[in-house]
Amino acid sequence: MQIVASLAGTNLEVITVSADEAKKSSTSFPYIKTAKDEIIFEASAIAAHLARMNPNSGLSGVGAFQEASVNQWVAWAECSGAQVSNVVSGIQGKTVDAKRWNDQLGALKKTVMALNAHLKGKKWIVGDKPTIADVVAGVTLAPAFQLCFDSGFGKGHADLSAWSERFIALPEVVKHAGQIKMCAKSLKPAGVADDAPKTEAPAKAEKKEAAKKEDDDLDLFGDDDEADAEAAKKIAEAAKEKAKGAKPKKVVIAQSLVMFEVKPLDSETDLDALAQRVINIKLDGCYWKTQYKKEPVAFGIFKLIIGTTVEDEKVSVDDLVEMIEGFDDMVQSVDILAFNKI
Repeated sequence: MQIVASLAGTNLEVITVSADEAKKSSTSFPYIKTAKDEIIFEASAIAAHLARMNPNSGLSGVGAFQEASVNQWVAWAECSGAQVSNVVSGIQGKTVDAKRWNDQLGALKKTVMALNAHLKGKKWIVGDKPTIADVVAGVTLAPAFQLCFDSGFGKGHADLSAWSERFIALPEVVKHAGQIKMCAKSLKPAGVADDAPKTEAPAKAEKKEAAKKEDDDLDLFGDDDEADAEAAKKIAEAAKEKAKGAKPKKVVIAQSLVMFEVKPLDSETDLDALAQRVINIKLDGCYWKTQYKKEPVAFGIFKLIIGTTVEDEKVSVDDLVEMIEGFDDMVQSVDILAFNKI
């Protein structure tokens, strides 16, 4: 917001409130209050308002087509924000499902290919100077460039990387966001290793060697049937004793704790009834928490915060999101608030 205000030449007084004050407020954060005490919340709406305060800035685009294009890429950036958040939170988290994180990173890279293709031969996303599309997309993608879009990625996405470097070099960006540095090498969550040639595990090698030794110890050319029978008897007894002493394998079930943020259709939606509908979603390996929270959004509207524990191999979190969104008579949108391995 401050970047847009600076680009528009608009004065913006920033007031910071404590977490306790924010909880007591019925308005979603961040928000701005106009000279007429009118409140506007949601970052993209605030950016659009600030841009229109100075039409000559061109921040909203020039002409109907450019304005529509700006709105299009702002919406694209907002949708990409969830993907960036998943990847970045994975890097900063303590325990991460390696396959899931790699899939999320792959999905994000696939998404930004659209912007890379669009930027071919262009300096900025829309028109010949920065718009709020550049600001929203630049701020959204900045954490990815700082943590996981390294120089190797940059070579394959030259237009996107060049645009990002132009954006972070803008004086207004430096003033409010500081010096944003691109990463030279992509960071990965603990436990997610770089691709490496597979080597035989020592345990397997030892097992093969033991098997080979056991084969060598067997006399395949014995000419005494009684000796053969005795050998077979000893082998059977040894196997039986080994089976007795063997410890049962411990089965580890990978689980995750997922918190959902469910925004209701309107202020009339009964969140208690909605919570019961969510809890009544029955899937093998899905265990809903019976306690939930209602947090204020704005203008008397509250959102539902509800969690579940899932067995990773049995339950797809994406499927759960779709099921909750299926209550379209009560639900406006569903976001994943937290995703932690147990």
